[in-house]
Amino acid sequence: MALVKMKDLLKNAEKKNIGVGAFSVGNMEMILGAVKAAEEENTPIILQIAEVRLKHSPLYLMGPMMVMAAKKANVDVAVHLDHGLTIGTVQEALGYGFTSVMLDASQESFGKNIEMTKEVVAMAGKTGATVEAELGLVGGSEDGSSDHGILCTDPEEAKTFCQETGIDALAVAIGNAHGNYPVAPTLEFGVLEKIKEKVNIPLVLHGGSGITDRDFQRGISLGIRKVNIATASFNCLTAKAKEYIVGHDKINYFGLNEAMVAGTYENVKKHIKVFNEPFLA
Repeated sequence: MALVKMKDLLKNAEKKNIGVGAFSVGNMEMILGAVKAAEEENTPIILQIAEVRLKHSPLYLMGPMMVMAAKKANVDVAVHLDHGLTIGTVQEALGYGFTSVMLDASQESFGKNIEMTKEVVAMAGKTGATVEAELGLVGGSEDGSSDHGILCTDPEEAKTFCQETGIDALAVAIGNAHGNYPVAPTLEFGVLEKIKEKVNIPLVLHGGSGITDRDFQRGISLGIRKVNIATASFNCLTAKAKEYIVGHDKINYFGLNEAMVAGTYENVKKHIKVFNEPFLA
């Protein structure tokens, strides 16, 4: 298959009423594990990296690896910049061949969010890349360093925002949060239904790690087409690495490499299956 645009994956998911997994990666092993799972399930995925991760996983290294992995994969793979914080990073990602970008201006005023997002839409239009934006406040942060609270997306504002910006996908806040949940969150599906009635583009669920399988499937049945998974993959990788180190007297990089690939692979495969199963009311 090939490196593809995220908007094409989401359109196909809309036709099938399924969700596409967007899996955050931080090293080569995570890329390998995610692609291996996608190929085994014969299911397209999105590889993504958030800007807050770049201090540990520089984009000039991760970007080319992600793009090449997508090009070499036996399934369609989109490559996405998640939660971009600056226009410069968005430009850099597009330069590496990312087929989708997101500038997260959700903490700005409604008007400022529209203004900044329109700039990204114009920039991405030069390469045909997909643009995702966020409206409302999803709790926590990608790296767990901050929490600005949760503010559910307003359906009327969502309609105006999509019309004004021309984005391809909208990340919504319906009680979801980044990071580890102490308990599974209570998602506001009524809000999601109202948003879906107002907008005609694919919706995105951030903070997926820790949400129940049933809630994933219910959200997908109500218009969620992209589901972000980050923390769960990092946790599974770490657990597998620890298991390898504790369980072996002689430790080497290659064994550790295989453990990290396996941890990511198992988590990605699990979520791919969930996102492709129908919601049973």
